[in-house]
Amino acid sequence: MSVLVVGMSHRSAPVDVLERVSMDEDTIKNTNTQLVAQSSLNESMILSTCNRVEVYAVTTSFHTGVSDVVNVLHHTSGVDVSVLRQHLYVRYADAAAEHVLRVTAGLDSMVVGEQQIIGQVRGAYQVATECGTVGPTLHALAQAALHAGKRVHNETAVNEAGPSMVTFALEEALKVKGWENFRGKTALVLGAGVMASLAGSHLAREGIDSIIYANRTRQRADSLVEHSIQAGCPASAVDYERRHTVLGDVDVVVSATGADTHTITAEHVANLHNELVLIDLSMPRDIDDHVADRAGVDLVNIEHLHTKAREGGHHDGAQAAENIVAAELAAYSSAQRVLDVVPAVAALRRHAAEIVATELQRFDSRTPDMGEHDRQEAHRALQRVVDKLLHQPTVRVKQLAARSGTVSYESALQELFGLAGAKPAESVTIDASELPENTTSAERITDTWTAH
Repeated sequence: MSVLVVGMSHRSAPVDVLERVSMDEDTIKNTNTQLVAQSSLNESMILSTCNRVEVYAVTTSFHTGVSDVVNVLHHTSGVDVSVLRQHLYVRYADAAAEHVLRVTAGLDSMVVGEQQIIGQVRGAYQVATECGTVGPTLHALAQAALHAGKRVHNETAVNEAGPSMVTFALEEALKVKGWENFRGKTALVLGAGVMASLAGSHLAREGIDSIIYANRTRQRADSLVEHSIQAGCPASAVDYERRHTVLGDVDVVVSATGADTHTITAEHVANLHNELVLIDLSMPRDIDDHVADRAGVDLVNIEHLHTKAREGGHHDGAQAAENIVAAELAAYSSAQRVLDVVPAVAALRRHAAEIVATELQRFDSRTPDMGEHDRQEAHRALQRVVDKLLHQPTVRVKQLAARSGTVSYESALQELFGLAGAKPAESVTIDASELPENTTSAERITDTWTAH
């Protein structure tokens, strides 16, 4: 069994496809359950953010596992399999583990070094744990990824490149409007989750004059108002149903609700006369694209941010972060190989015990006149000989498993003891579009994989 990643992100898919595949928490739970119901998949965890949708699974078969994940995503999202295959990427074995660590460290994010992704990975792990779809393999991988992410953010300067997508979006809003800062401005923040809270906090730090909060649950909006006032930024709340009535009184709108329908439409801004920048941080999109048709209204959404992110260059601390990820990946892989060798060593010792038992039975049948004391001593002597013969080779096999990235423990056991072992999983990095559409064809073109 090996780890499999099948996903799409801002690097591989357009926003309209990403938002069709994106999932809320209830959908994630249902999809996790569907995934582990597949014959080839034993564990499942789903990460769904505004920048990516990724399935982390443990599979008994590479090609069948990929096919099962794609089919479940098709069933869940309604997106054609052909469209999914065009935009999905696949990582397998060591390449999958490396990908998960890099994602959690913020090195694969739209804003390199963003801190939110750690919390999002932790949330994905917690949801999957609640579903009962996380087993020992994904548990170990998630813990390794979270540890790597913490190290990167604590020990490198990568955070300085971009703490979160929220700050990136607000900086883009300033550029779009040609404003130096948010002083003298008023903002409307829709939503009361992490993104909305971060937006309000950042606007307050940047000197916004006041903030109006609106959320479906008024109590949560009132809570954000209280926090804002305590932080020294004037704030108030408006009922969510009346959000559009204050649009003429604000300069900035941030929407992060994950609503099923648009929070702001072109009709809401059609008769306004004030300059306005709307920031949409949701996936699927909260704000109707057509709001920007009205003069003086600008829209900064995920698609806009994707474009700007691709224009970005080198980030300070990125190489140091990559070095940490490489070290943590090596430690994780080593630990997993040691864990993997335990069943084989246990099987070897059981085999030896069976041989000892057979030989002792034969010995007893041939020495009926031997005294009980001498018989027990002979038994203990034979057992000691076997234990000593097995000790050094089994220690060496574990050391080999821990240190070697190319020689498998199966081949070591086979070489030392003449035992047959399964072929270790080969690390694979590939786009789903490069894989054949049926498993039979897949088995014939294994050598065409892009493997690392």
